[in-house]
Amino acid sequence: MADQKLWQTKLAARVHDPAEKALVLMRDPAGHEGGTTRELFNTFFPQGIDSQTKQWIKTADHWASAADRPQFPQDANNRYASWAQVRFEQSPEIKHPLTGKSAELGKLTIEPAHIKAFSTDSFKALIESNQEGGIDWQKTLLSFWRFGPELNPQGIGHLWKLLPADTRVPDHTIWAHLDLTSAFCGAFAADPEQQPALLNISFGPVQSFIAAGRSTSDLWAGSHLLSRIAWEGMKVICEQLGPDAIIFPQLRGVPLVDLWLQKDIGISAELFEKYHCDAWRKAKTDANPLFSAALPNKFVALVPASLAKSLAEQVTAKVREWVMSEAEAMLDECLVIAKLKQADLYCYQQLRQQLDGFPEVYWAAVPWLCEQQDGKVNTDALQQAMQVFYPQHCRSDASRDSKSSQSRQSVESTQQPGFLGSQLWQTLNQTIQPEQDWMFYKPNPGVLYPAVYDLLDRVAAAAKATRTFQQQPQQGYRNTLSGEYEWLTTDQTQLALSPGQRQNTLWQKVAAQKPSWVKKGEHLSALDMLKRLWPTHFINEIKGAVDGLQSLNRYVVSTHGMAFSTSFEAWLNGNNRQPLPLALTAQLETFDHDEGEQLALPKKLIRQIRGDKDAELIGKTLLPYWEYYQAKLEGASNDKRRQIEDILKSAADGLFDAGFLGKKIRNSNQFFEETYYALILMDGDNMGAWLAGNEDHYRLAYQDSWHTKLKAGIDQRYADQLKPYLESKRYPSPARHMAISDALNGFSLDLARYVVEDLYKGKLLYAGGDDVMAMVAVDDLLPIMLLLRLVYSGVFPVNGELLVVWQQLFKQPEARLRMANGYVMQVDSDRLYRVMGDKATASCGAVIAHHTAPLGQVLKTLRNAEKRAKSSGRNAFAIDLLKRSGGAVKLTCPWLSHPDKPESLLDSPMGQLLRLKDALAEPNMSRRAAYIAQDWLRQLPPDSLFANDPVSYKTLLQKALEYPLLKQNQGIPKYHDLAKTLVELGVSQTGQSCTDFITHFIGIAEFLARDSRSGGAQ
Repeated sequence: MADQKLWQTKLAARVHDPAEKALVLMRDPAGHEGGTTRELFNTFFPQGIDSQTKQWIKTADHWASAADRPQFPQDANNRYASWAQVRFEQSPEIKHPLTGKSAELGKLTIEPAHIKAFSTDSFKALIESNQEGGIDWQKTLLSFWRFGPELNPQGIGHLWKLLPADTRVPDHTIWAHLDLTSAFCGAFAADPEQQPALLNISFGPVQSFIAAGRSTSDLWAGSHLLSRIAWEGMKVICEQLGPDAIIFPQLRGVPLVDLWLQKDIGISAELFEKYHCDAWRKAKTDANPLFSAALPNKFVALVPASLAKSLAEQVTAKVREWVMSEAEAMLDECLVIAKLKQADLYCYQQLRQQLDGFPEVYWAAVPWLCEQQDGKVNTDALQQAMQVFYPQHCRSDASRDSKSSQSRQSVESTQQPGFLGSQLWQTLNQTIQPEQDWMFYKPNPGVLYPAVYDLLDRVAAAAKATRTFQQQPQQGYRNTLSGEYEWLTTDQTQLALSPGQRQNTLWQKVAAQKPSWVKKGEHLSALDMLKRLWPTHFINEIKGAVDGLQSLNRYVVSTHGMAFSTSFEAWLNGNNRQPLPLALTAQLETFDHDEGEQLALPKKLIRQIRGDKDAELIGKTLLPYWEYYQAKLEGASNDKRRQIEDILKSAADGLFDAGFLGKKIRNSNQFFEETYYALILMDGDNMGAWLAGNEDHYRLAYQDSWHTKLKAGIDQRYADQLKPYLESKRYPSPARHMAISDALNGFSLDLARYVVEDLYKGKLLYAGGDDVMAMVAVDDLLPIMLLLRLVYSGVFPVNGELLVVWQQLFKQPEARLRMANGYVMQVDSDRLYRVMGDKATASCGAVIAHHTAPLGQVLKTLRNAEKRAKSSGRNAFAIDLLKRSGGAVKLTCPWLSHPDKPESLLDSPMGQLLRLKDALAEPNMSRRAAYIAQDWLRQLPPDSLFANDPVSYKTLLQKALEYPLLKQNQGIPKYHDLAKTLVELGVSQTGQSCTDFITHFIGIAEFLARDSRSGGAQ
């Protein structure tokens, strides 16, 4: 069909319900469709719409409703029972879609006429015109999609974004319903058989591509480039069907999508500014949201079945063409810089060979293979398609425990596979009529979303498993970063030369001119080059994209810079700070270094030192100054070495006088009291299971999503007749997938960066969905880890004063975030986020390393720590300490000792770790207590000897710890219970011995409590 007709049809579907439906339902004499909906329909279609379009909209509405929520009692005249109606203004209630927990809002005092007028006027203002003065249907649709939830009428505030599609099932928003209805309607309209399909497309490789690198910049570039590749693929769907066709991830509010809306679609910048959606147009550094790797490497879209194959092929071709175009431009630039540019050089042949088939693209599509017949849904075709993936579905009932089969709602039938064999589908695929003339439920194909999604997931997995692989021959020495490919060369014979024999290679010439691209000795493959040059190319592209971004820049915080930030902040906030001596000021001010050598500090410190002349001089110059002279020492003659040492000694004396150093030093290697930094890798637990929704733990019963009033009415009238339906666990729905994506978007795009970079000294390397990697200052490691975990779920268990927790655990003067029941409020910006909720957990690995430790080794340790946290039962953290002096410290611990009934954060394992660290850092507490306690623990008899008397074992442990901890704390009462607390934590651990756990627990706390970690940990 013509594009114009498609956009018109989707727009008509999008406005079939007003955004304010919940607020005017049963209050407006004109009905909920008599206000904004009628006004917009009259504006868009003054002659009315044809019967075919009406039918598409009606069917799309019904399918979307069936996919996301149950239906309710109607009499023979299609009227709802009064007890089954909910007046939202009297009993406003919002249900969290992933936990079922209610947020009761009290009474609302919003007049229907007011909100109706506001909504009508606001949406009319979003109508876009074409050059002829008529309605631009595509731009208007996208404007409604993007800004509708942002209108924020007075008196409603955050509730506007959360208004329910159905007041009786307030667990999904009107925006999710309108998105899904528009997507279904577009699929109906663009398919000759009016058949929709789910399309799954994924890109790879992921981990190996990101991991191949030698710097934190390489890590960021790999993840950001993959995110951009994913967007180039999603853009094909967005351009042809609109962004609402993509179910997962949700694209509303993603900066790259906003850039596309303004730059390519032509939506005005004023709208982004008016609705405060322009953070990506304001930030001038890589704190800009455009630098976030916000999109996952796969997506699921609702498309016309007849176009699924064509769209997948277009996506594949588009992303590969885009990658090749970027790579060719990068190679051209390198050749120009090296003054080697010629046509038909060997490196172009290498480039084409190495990028052939990159990225890997896997796709699968499943149509809605069903139709409605006689009050049921015929699933014969769908069942036949699913049988291939369920070869065991015909096993006999005799092999099962009948009692457990009755108790499990997800048990398979002997006749049908997957969802079609579940008890839930047996309940849903029939008309439910609890009494004569009252119809409770009538199924339509929309309710089969779980079966279609399940089949899609299995077909996609099969597509990946059966992918073809072509080995490309590689000759000679390999590339520096991964060691898998030839390095790009203008002369093939150079590949046979060892590193020491190479002269005048492409990469040697580039390194001489662009050391930020290529380090001395590095030789890059095509993929290496893509990652190394991507930051520069991306910035240049963005600078020219729209007005306001021309001064955009990027800074890279080095591992040494992050370690330095700990000492620097301690000086900034310390009581011993003094003005810089004139001699030191002169030394630093006259230091001749170019802009590329200035130190990049964490954003928190950059804000803090703004306008502080001494602090800016130290912050930007001291570390490059020291590194410059340290490099000069290498290979210097004895006389030259003495001169440099004198210069550094003079600077060190000045730093001591300024209070930056706590003592005078003799060795310039001890110039900085902190030489360690930390990396964090956090990942949501069981995200695949959350999306698949095929395990009871991740599902809610239908009744758990209902408004309290409706549930009470059904319990009083039809509890027995409807019990199978009421207690049935809901399978995944589009709104559920949208809710998960929205939660992960808020976490990764905004909240994770706010925690890491605004509240603490950290640099977010990537945050995409439920994955976060960050580099942080070592003194901020524990608070960042804990706060990220709490923000992910939107929980904050406390007993007592909230401010005490923020000050003691998180080292913040005030509560900067409010978290409860799966919601997070960012106090500074007054923004509300709905996150994953308390049923969702995350595991985190962390590594503490010296800034000179090879990054590859540090990353390997980091990933092993995260795996250890996962393998210990998930919902846990693991910290590895890489000491220069050797010796492994590996702590693995759950976030909470009692996850089902969370203790106060102060009493949690992480709270106790922070408390022990603070105790060991007390001036009156000797850290010898830690060494003595660890030594005594190693000498205790094994716990196996106390298998029949665990109380005695606990007593023995406690006595062994009390002596050193009490003797060395010099009478600090608040730490007298440390021994008891450590023993309670230790004996509660599974999979590790109590003494090993306590030893590592003390080891991490003691290391973090040290005033100085310069010169290597001893």
